[in-house]
Amino acid sequence: MYRLYDYLPSGNGYKVRLLLSQLGLPFERVEVDITKGETRTPTSLARNPNGRIPVLDLGDGTCLAESNAILHYLAEGTAFLPQERLMRAQVLQWMFFEQYSHEPYIAVVRFWHMHGGLSEDRRRQLPDKERQGHAALAVMDRHLADNTFFVGGRYTIADIALYAYTHVAHEGGFDLSRYLAVMGWLDRVRAQPGHIAITQG
Repeated sequence: MYRLYDYLPSGNGYKVRLLLSQLGLPFERVEVDITKGETRTPTSLARNPNGRIPVLDLGDGTCLAESNAILHYLAEGTAFLPQERLMRAQVLQWMFFEQYSHEPYIAVVRFWHMHGGLSEDRRRQLPDKERQGHAALAVMDRHLADNTFFVGGRYTIADIALYAYTHVAHEGGFDLSRYLAVMGWLDRVRAQPGHIAITQG
């Protein structure tokens, strides 16, 4: 059985929980509180030297880190990852976008609001983080204006990767009502079989 080292409020951990649920795969979830430094213990660092969650133990002691790599591993051979070469690359394209152009802004601002508030340094950084977060949402909105899902008109791990932090972006102060196509897509993702809430372990 898979064992998932996770922090419940984490969008990155949620991605993996959501896909595991939608695949109907049993797993044991182990809570690791990132706010208490629990990812920095020797035991945690042995699982992931980068000291982050999520980490998926594959059942034989082999550990896989990085949420989108875990999604790719779990989705292999399923409907969540297309077999066609170009579509697979397009899935990866949107997953790379999520990690480089989306998560560093939307997820980070959410974390600041949820944990410890805004220090003076964070307040200085906030306008740029918000600007770039809105830029990412605008890219998504333009694409979704003409597409039901991100790749090939079907629900894939690209949608899961982007859904995780987008659907809670309001917790970081992002007004999603400005992005009608994104709002419609969020509803379509919520309607997928096996969907669970981010608060569900």
